[in-house]
Amino acid sequence: MDRAQLLLLGLPLFLFCSDLLSLFISSPPSPPLSSKPSHHHHHRPAIDPATVESSSEKPETTIVGGVGLGNTVTINYCSSCSYRGKAVAMKNMLEIAFPGTEFILANYPPPLPKRLLSKVVPVVQIGVIGIVVAGEQIFPMLGFVAPPPWYYNLRANKFGTVASTWLLGNALQSFLHSSGAFEVYFNGELVFSKLKEGRFPGEIELKNLITKKMANSRLANGVPELWP
Repeated sequence: MDRAQLLLLGLPLFLFCSDLLSLFISSPPSPPLSSKPSHHHHHRPAIDPATVESSSEKPETTIVGGVGLGNTVTINYCSSCSYRGKAVAMKNMLEIAFPGTEFILANYPPPLPKRLLSKVVPVVQIGVIGIVVAGEQIFPMLGFVAPPPWYYNLRANKFGTVASTWLLGNALQSFLHSSGAFEVYFNGELVFSKLKEGRFPGEIELKNLITKKMANSRLANGVPELWP
């Protein structure tokens, strides 16, 4: 077995094993939760620290002594679904309505089965392309006297097979990476869930929901409301 064959067989296995290790060993930390007690507990997905954005990093957006001082609003959205623009627009609207509040934008990851399958797709892509390119050397090493008939069908249109494998694999990966989520939390408590409602929140609707949660939080801590 020469070096090219070793590389062709070892690369997909190496990628698959490294993805599994990174998935289970280096799990991202959960987002910071408010120290205020809450009577409702909701599941919070793991947050990718590379996609977390906090308004506290922008001094010009923080107003000392604002009505929302000490509160945190987290918007977890599906980054692969192109929901980032919607999340940023909601964040900007809420920053104006509730100055002093800390706002965090983060990616909402898909379920574990979809994440696992998304790691398998690149391995299958590389395997199919490797078989099309060097199947006559691979099949004898696997114990086949001659390549199966379907191999010659793939080999007959080598460019079409490689292009189709690449395009279909990328489309499948995009689907597996999507969660369709747009979840809004106030101090760790779920305020609105697109996964449950099947729609995005309206700006006025979301503002009213957070206003109620903030008023309840102030009353629970013995602080009078700052608005009528």
